[in-house]
Amino acid sequence: MRDHIVTIALLLAIALSADASEPLSMAVSPAHSFAPTNLTIRVHMEPDARNRAFEVVADSGAYYRSSRIQLDGTESPATVSFAFRDVPGGNYDVRGALLDSSGRERAVVFKHIVVIDPTDAE
Repeated sequence: MRDHIVTIALLLAIALSADASEPLSMAVSPAHSFAPTNLTIRVHMEPDARNRAFEVVADSGAYYRSSRIQLDGTESPATVSFAFRDVPGGNYDVRGALLDSSGRERAVVFKHIVVIDPTDAE
């Protein structure tokens, strides 16, 4: 039993350290919900002198919402959060992009979110 616990702890430590080395990661919740919903988007990025902005976009084709924040390089927070309220039903591609001072993308992340429209089920 003790060997299993040690093995699990080691695997968890490896998984956490592998994720920590990523320059950009994004979590969106809820991944599946009923419309209208509030999406919470949490982004983790490695502070870097080249980081000047972060932009997040949720697009279903029929509905589009975006937000952009300014970053201050190495002084930027490692984690930022966004909230998109009253998002209607649809299949959303959520895209996050870390931008440099010229507006060029340094890193990009994607998530797919499903917001079910209860009127479509009828």
